Amino acid sequence: MGRQFIFKLPEIDRKQTQENVEAAIETYRMYLLTVPEEVLPKVTTSFSLVPPTYTNAFHSSTEDAAIARVDEERARIEYIENFRKAVNRLSKREREALILRYLGEEELFDYEVYNQLGMSESYYHQKFKPRIFYKLALALRIEVYKKKEEA
Repeated sequence: MGRQFIFKLPEIDRKQTQENVEAAIETYRMYLLTVPEEVLPKVTTSFSLVPPTYTNAFHSSTEDAAIARVDEERARIEYIENFRKAVNRLSKREREALILRYLGEEELFDYEVYNQLGMSESYYHQKFKPRIFYKLALALRIEVYKKKEEA
């Protein structure tokens, strides 16, 4: 008979992973609610003792501000899209719980969520909610693994 492979998954640091997921949810909510901070170009003339260079490089503060704003907006849109894709990878019931608890217009308390979903408090806190957080963390690639302590 052949050898059997043993594949051991590294252990996830539950507390740090949960903090990362909560931070990701908060970032998502803020990105949806906020408009990018205005990056204003300099209007006044500035003088320098360094002679100007005539290359194809951008040195205008107006151009730098416009590029920074576009890059910031692109990063925000990409984050929102990645978060939505991660949420869509959850089961229907898990998505419903996540949206009720964190992503709705008004955040509900845990007891309101598990009552609305018709599940017990212990099941919700011990199995259901941690599973949502792990799946979301893995989908967003923000999970934290425990480090092996060397003997």
